[in-house]
Formats: sequence, structure tokens, C-alpha cells
Amino acid sequence: MAGNSFGEVFRVTTFGESHGEAVGVVIDGCPSKISLSPEDFMKEMARRRPGRGSLVTPRSEEDQVEILSGVFEGLTTGAPIALFIRNRDVDSSPYEILRKLFRPGHADYTYFRKYGHTDFRGGGRSSARETATRVAAGVVAAKILEAIGVKVVAFTLELGGIRATEVNLDSVEESPLYCPDPIASERMEQAMSRVRKEGDSLGGIVEVRVTGCPTGLGEPVFDKLDADLAKAVMSVGAVKGVEIGAGFEAARLRGSENNDPITPDGFKTNRAGGILGGMSNGDEIILRAAVKPVPSIGLEQNTVDRKGHPARLKLTGRFDTSAVPRIVPVLEAMVRIVLADHYLRSRTMR
Repeated sequence: MAGNSFGEVFRVTTFGESHGEAVGVVIDGCPSKISLSPEDFMKEMARRRPGRGSLVTPRSEEDQVEILSGVFEGLTTGAPIALFIRNRDVDSSPYEILRKLFRPGHADYTYFRKYGHTDFRGGGRSSARETATRVAAGVVAAKILEAIGVKVVAFTLELGGIRATEVNLDSVEESPLYCPDPIASERMEQAMSRVRKEGDSLGGIVEVRVTGCPTGLGEPVFDKLDADLAKAVMSVGAVKGVEIGAGFEAARLRGSENNDPITPDGFKTNRAGGILGGMSNGDEIILRAAVKPVPSIGLEQNTVDRKGHPARLKLTGRFDTSAVPRIVPVLEAMVRIVLADHYLRSRTMR
């Protein structure tokens, strides 16, 4: 199965399935002498892990990260870092029906058509469980970025059609949905509660902001910073769209409106979202990701079996009402991975 690795210099390769023994990641290209311990992963893994409340899956994983290689006496050695996360709270019985039927909106159909034999339990390799490995890799990337003053913060901008009108980044962690607007956060929770009782799910929009990014990260033409950020974020299964800066709004503007005036003190506006010509311009990088509703729902749906015959599917099991809250730390991690990779690439050119 190809397509399991990402990055050029700082390169991550993930492995494992939702209901297998474990999931994990191998990180190559991390510089030596960086402090790293299992405790460094606890906060970020807790932000992503399931079992945190009534509106997310009750599957309760500890998500303790084991460091198998690449660290000696508390410091990275420059060798590949292998991180291992065991699956401890697995119940595959509700997924037995997927031995024959495909879930609408999920990857079951395409995985089966491509490979012919896949691990269908909990979605296998296509499960959101795989994103735990990305968060772990993002912790290592953050160590590299912290040394140069780069900070990445993501938050729930919109959920179920309810949009935050106030953005107070200091209140993001106080919200169970990572929403920077307390009033909007409460309304989002209420909407999720109603939809969960109906057996349905909700999508939303996550915004990511990067401060302190040096000018010039990114490569011309094919390895543009915005192109790699879009690929990284779109590689997360629930993401169906990405925009940077003004994004799609730019299509409705004139050049005189969309251009960011340059002053001796910097850019007057930031419709470019911190990236020009595929390279960071020193301004705040702003990215937004559209997250689709969770496809595993409790309502009966039309589908087909593996022979193409029509069927009806009603799922039982442990599902999230929305992927949005738990995807926030995942998108932070993917942005950190891209920035760390491009930073290390830029060092080899000087």
C-alpha cells in the first residue's frame, strides 16, 4: 500500500489500523540533540483522543506514546524515531456487517475496489484512528519550530452552520469544541446534542493560524508552501476543501482589492494568507479547512454489497457526532510537519 509517507527532509511514515494491535509513525530527518520524552506527547494526544465527552465516540484510548528508537538519554540522535501507540479499547463486533456492505460516504467502497482485501474493522487504515500518529509526529515537529519562534494554533471556526463571530485565541482551550467564541461554542454543543439524538452528524470549518514564520519557506513551482500545506491538510480523511488567506473570496475581488499593499512596516492587509509565490512572506499564515460530516451515522442508508446488489445499512457502534473538535489538533500537527520540513529544507540551501 503506497502513499503512507509525507515530507522530503522531515519525513513521516505512518502504519497500523484502527482495530489492530497498534498504530505508529516513523520520523526520519529529525535533527539530533532535541529533548524528547514520552511525557512530551501527553497534552497533544489528550486533545485528540476519544472518550472525552458525550458528543464524541466513547471509545477510550489512553494514547500513550512509546518511543522505540531515535532517542538516547532523553535527546534525539538523528536516527529514525519510531513512535508506537497501542490500541487498547477495541470492539470490532459492530463492524462485522461491513464484511459484506459498504458505508455511504466512507472509504470502504474504494479500498475494496482498489485492494480486494482490506481490514474493515473500524475502517482499518482509513479510520480517524490513524490521525493519532500524525499528532505524535506533530509534537516532534513542534520541537523544531519552537526553536525558531514559530507557533501554530487551530480552532473551530464553524460547526453545523454556526460560525464564531469572535476570535479570542486565549479561550480556545477552554471550549470543549476548541471554539474561540464562547457563545458560538455553546450553540454548537446544543446543535451537536440535537443531531446526535437524531442519529446524524455535522461538518464544519477549522481555521489554522501560524505566527512567527520566517520569510522564504517554500519552494518555487511544484513544492510551494501553500501547495504542500493544502496536500497535508487534504490528506486528513474528513477534509474536503482548503483555502488560504482570502481563499475563494479572492475570486470575487478585483486586483486592487485583493492585493496586499506593502509598506516599510510590512503588509497592510493579509489577503494572501502569509504566502506569496509559494513562499512565506513573514506575515501570519491563515488556512481554513472544510470538514465533512462523519459518514458513520445511526440512520438507515441505501448502499450495495460486495457483489453490487442493493442493500440497506443501519450502523451501531461508537461514533463521533462531528469530526471537527478532534480534528483541530490533527490539522495543527499537519501544518507543523510541513513547516518543519520546509524549514529543514531551507537550511540545506544556505
